[in-house]
Amino acid sequence: MGVNIIEINNLQKTYKGNLSPSVDGLSLSIAEGEVFGLLGPNGAGKTTTIHILCGLVRPDAGEAKICGHSVLTDMAKIRSLIGVVPQDFALYPTLTAVENLMVYGGVYGIPKPELKERIAFLLEIFDLTTNQNRRVEYYSGGMKRRVNLIAGLLHRPKVLFLDEPTVGIDVQSRYVIMENLKRFNQEGTTMVYTSHHLDEAEHFCTNIALVDDGRIICQGEPHTLIAQEQTENLEELFLKKTGKKVRD
Repeated sequence: MGVNIIEINNLQKTYKGNLSPSVDGLSLSIAEGEVFGLLGPNGAGKTTTIHILCGLVRPDAGEAKICGHSVLTDMAKIRSLIGVVPQDFALYPTLTAVENLMVYGGVYGIPKPELKERIAFLLEIFDLTTNQNRRVEYYSGGMKRRVNLIAGLLHRPKVLFLDEPTVGIDVQSRYVIMENLKRFNQEGTTMVYTSHHLDEAEHFCTNIALVDDGRIICQGEPHTLIAQEQTENLEELFLKKTGKKVRD
């Protein structure tokens, strides 16, 4: 792995009206080229951490840097370096896939000839070419999930943030998404990934941090952590570290 592309130092965030912090002194480094899994139960602080790194939420204290740029002062520079794939679909339902992606490409400032070429390539590898001119409102969940992902990849980001990229979709869509994510990672895109599919995370991530109550409770390569804790797999490790009580 390369040099650290993300540096997080003592991040703190408590939302108004909450007694306990969502992020509580979180520090970690992510090396260039990694697939870094930020894993934990509901309410553990994963999404808040990603929102801070993407400039959507301002921390109460601490610092984070992406490619050496501070999320507190340099978000204008960071935005061109990151791609964000949110859990909720960020698509215009009455537009086609191509029209949606043209809108996003325009926001990124990609020249139109280059953008059309890029969209055609991504639609092809995500198996959406046949349906590219159908309105997104008529797409299945898996198709919407794939368009959502393409929108985050259009401008060739150095870092891709993936919040539950395969939630609620069919096996074939999940396979196409994961195979292409592996491909882009091998081509140099660093990925920060959250998921409740722990079997998927175990095989996809090069490193993970298990987060609960806004703090890191263990961190390392998945198979090393599984062996150290004498558990069978990542799901067993997760339950051992975070407990079996339901989180709502």
